[in-house]
Amino acid sequence: MAELRQVRADHKAIAERVEPGARVLDVGCGDGALLALLKRDRQVRARGLELSSETAGIALARGLSVIQGDADSDLEIFPDDGFDFAILSQAIQQMRRPANVLRELARIAPDVIVSFRNYGLWSRRLSLMRTGRMPGPGWSNADNILQPTTALDMIELARGLNLKTVAMAPVHGKTVGAFRNSGLKRLNWGADEVILHLRRA
Repeated sequence: MAELRQVRADHKAIAERVEPGARVLDVGCGDGALLALLKRDRQVRARGLELSSETAGIALARGLSVIQGDADSDLEIFPDDGFDFAILSQAIQQMRRPANVLRELARIAPDVIVSFRNYGLWSRRLSLMRTGRMPGPGWSNADNILQPTTALDMIELARGLNLKTVAMAPVHGKTVGAFRNSGLKRLNWGADEVILHLRRA
């Protein structure tokens, strides 16, 4: 399958956390690259939710089960425990109500995998100190919504929603570190991106 030749390292790491044959909901699934990988390598029963009708159309053309919808308002259509895993890859910082989205994902599935850009990275902290500006796309795009959160912020948000951090891994470009259940301070300081595997307590 040609579309799987260039597999993203973070997608591969996320897929390895998912049990074979599981029921998976990928929220903000984009063109379906992760869903296709999960179907191929983990034989999951997969559904996707994507805001952009154009990219949802690409996923549908791949033969994937994807619907167009907004995670901030449309997750209520999915039943309690309708899935085994809910995935939110590189999308939570674009949500208008991230806490509500995470709460809904935990209602839909007992295991939730979230990946995001870590604004606690030392170089981003240094950039903020030197320039007085938050690293990121800024205000030039009027449609941009950005929650510049750190790994510590995200884990504290999850804890407040009664979600346990099962494992966490740092991402640096095309390299994903080992998943572990400790070392948050080091992760918060040194990871460019973070993958969190959360579980309902």
